[in-house]
Amino acid sequence: MHHIMFDIDGTLVESCAFDEHCYIRAVKQITGHTLSADWHTYPHVTDAGVLQHFLTEVGMQHRFEGIHDQVKTLFTQMISAHLQQTRIKEIPGAAAFIRYLQDQPHIRLSLATGGWEETARLKLAAAGIDVTGIPLASSNDHHARTVIMQHALEQACTDNTPGSLSYFGDGEWDKQACSQLNFNFILVGNRTRHHQQIKDFQDTEQALAYLPLQ
Repeated sequence: MHHIMFDIDGTLVESCAFDEHCYIRAVKQITGHTLSADWHTYPHVTDAGVLQHFLTEVGMQHRFEGIHDQVKTLFTQMISAHLQQTRIKEIPGAAAFIRYLQDQPHIRLSLATGGWEETARLKLAAAGIDVTGIPLASSNDHHARTVIMQHALEQACTDNTPGSLSYFGDGEWDKQACSQLNFNFILVGNRTRHHQQIKDFQDTEQALAYLPLQ
């Protein structure tokens, strides 16, 4: 059995730009402070992880739980409002590739996103990607991406240990997390560099070529 895990923003859904904009606005409205969008400066590039680090920087870490809930609620409302007004797209071929993999008896799937689950599911649905029955781990589970990925793996593979572990992602933080966990990493898009890279999922054979399925 082989396990294949997917990031969401920038990997399955074209959502990075508006997601970033809404997140920064939500943090500003709740805290009164402007968040830097230089994500490489944060030790954990997840919705909870960035907020945790930012609140420590501005001396508000003692109010983390309350502010976390307020930011998450407002951010979810902003994402929902955006999706009602603007049609968003899947990364080309993503929905069809997911369906193809679901039909393979020797493959288990999961989703591991640094975003919060509520907004992740909103974006997937809006982009027309059906993830019914696929375990999803998120920033709701932990602030560290590696722990989120481990949560996803545990949910998907409860009965046996997979023969291979692969992850499709689009960010440098995805690549680093895969290196730490010894996952086979496949880069989607060109936001960073990697020797295994696909533009999108339209060429199924190309995407499959990077998966150790034999």
